[in-house]
Amino acid sequence: MLRWMWAVIERPVGHFGKSAAFWAAVTGASAEQGQADAVLRPPEGDACMRLRPTDDGGVIRLEFEVEDVSEAVRGARELGAVPAGDGLRSPAGQPFSLRPWSGAAVRPGPVIGPNGAVTLPDQVCIDIGPADYDAEVAFWAALTGWELRDTDSAEFKRLWPPPEQPVQFLLQRLEEERPASSHLDLAAGADAETACAWHERCGAEHVRTTAGWIVMRDPTGMVYCLTRRDPYTRLPYDVAAHEIPSWRADERR
Repeated sequence: MLRWMWAVIERPVGHFGKSAAFWAAVTGASAEQGQADAVLRPPEGDACMRLRPTDDGGVIRLEFEVEDVSEAVRGARELGAVPAGDGLRSPAGQPFSLRPWSGAAVRPGPVIGPNGAVTLPDQVCIDIGPADYDAEVAFWAALTGWELRDTDSAEFKRLWPPPEQPVQFLLQRLEEERPASSHLDLAAGADAETACAWHERCGAEHVRTTAGWIVMRDPTGMVYCLTRRDPYTRLPYDVAAHEIPSWRADERR
């Protein structure tokens, strides 16, 4: 049983300090430096984000806390996961790992920025090639046991977690074939432009704006999105605007 989930930002060693400082600033967290990582400790609730230095280009790794690691690994392998380094990879290539449950159970709340922007880092979007999409969606639904929800677009499906879980999944069908990867989404409400301005002042770069989200790069070049979902309910502010099937290719996350 999955008891808690982490989004782990892996960044190249040379960018680690800059990345940790940025993400601490925009999440209102304190970066607690450990021996091999930095935990982003939120002002309220239990931590669900941390950063880890890496020798390669860096990824978003999913980390699940479970009651029985050996049983969970065995179950993941039976579903098609394969060993990769110190963790596992999904059938389409998304890295993840399993660790003992720490007792974490209180989901962090939204953070208010100095300019009044309200944000919540609460979603990981897994980007999946079209040939792998159906099998990869089935893998994550089976692994988590969470509710799989269709959207108004064939491009997206959602895995909706229990209310205490801090991170939900958006599963995106890409147009090009490539290994699965993922990026962070922060709920920023209908006025995501205010959050964009705050993040730019902290060193992020605005990439492009669409009706449903704003694409950003953090100071180390990592892509993430500010979505117009409500940071309090975690729901799209306007489902019709966020998930219609007619997005132009250059507006897709």
